[in-house]
Amino acid sequence: MWYRRHEAQRRYSFFFNSTTLAGAFGGLLAAAIGKMDGLRGYQGWRWIFILEGGFTFLAACALWFLLPDFPEESTWLSSEEKDYVAARLRIDQGPSARDRRITLADVGGVFKDYKVIIGGFMYFGLIVPAYGYAYFSPGIIQGYGYDAVQTQLHSVPPWAVAFGFSMCVALISDKTRHRFGFAVLAICIAIVGFGILIAVHDNRPLQYAALFLVATGAYTAMPIIVCWFNMNLGGHHRRSVGSAWQVGFGNIGGIIASFAFLTKDAPYFTNGYSISLAFTSLSVLSCVVYGLSCWSQNKKRDAEAASGNEGGLTEEEKTDLGDMSPDYRYLL
Repeated sequence: MWYRRHEAQRRYSFFFNSTTLAGAFGGLLAAAIGKMDGLRGYQGWRWIFILEGGFTFLAACALWFLLPDFPEESTWLSSEEKDYVAARLRIDQGPSARDRRITLADVGGVFKDYKVIIGGFMYFGLIVPAYGYAYFSPGIIQGYGYDAVQTQLHSVPPWAVAFGFSMCVALISDKTRHRFGFAVLAICIAIVGFGILIAVHDNRPLQYAALFLVATGAYTAMPIIVCWFNMNLGGHHRRSVGSAWQVGFGNIGGIIASFAFLTKDAPYFTNGYSISLAFTSLSVLSCVVYGLSCWSQNKKRDAEAASGNEGGLTEEEKTDLGDMSPDYRYLL
């Protein structure tokens, strides 16, 4: 609720790509903390949860007080600055409906929009391959014959490349004010990676290169999809419900991912790669449907505006409608 739509992608991507940084350095950090095994009577793995979980908990508590939901609620901006931020957001996204309480009717109303359902499947389709890779990439790499240390070292570069590529794409996406093409491109990169992994079993350098494609594609597409969908929802009532649905429903894919790459399937992991390919294809299909839906809605509203047939709604009614208002145009 702070940034215009063409300013948001690099913020979303940086936030999401903390996952790739964690993937690159989390194992090394966990190995270091694991040396605390026996300290104060706790096993090493317990110290990992205590230290990393404790830091996350403290940061969350601090942000509850430091990070306001809306610019109007900030304490470090002057009145003129608050008005400026709110005005530039209204031009891009319409009123935020900050003073409007969310009701059960709002929740039900959001799900009457089929685009919201599609938004959930866009994310759901990527969670399976992304979580599968994040959880089991060391096992996949170890299946190529590396020892424990070499496995850890070889797991870092794909994450580092994924972070750099994702941030570059985010900057370009914001610059061009476009999401659809970049999301589909990134997903296709992941599909190519999985295609190589499922077909090639005797070329270790090519298999390792495919891991770069999978990590880069999946972790570039995920923040684009979430940003694209969330920032297209007008009004905080529709955005809060829609974002909860997309992330909540999408994370169900984590359950599937935990059963996709099993030790007994090593080193080929044919089942895991097949499942990942299927869900990645579901994501790209959902992106196409969502993109076409947004494009057709914009065309329809442009035609209604040109003919002067916009329904004669009041400003309050348009605010309640959020992105369903005839004045709203979706970002493609």
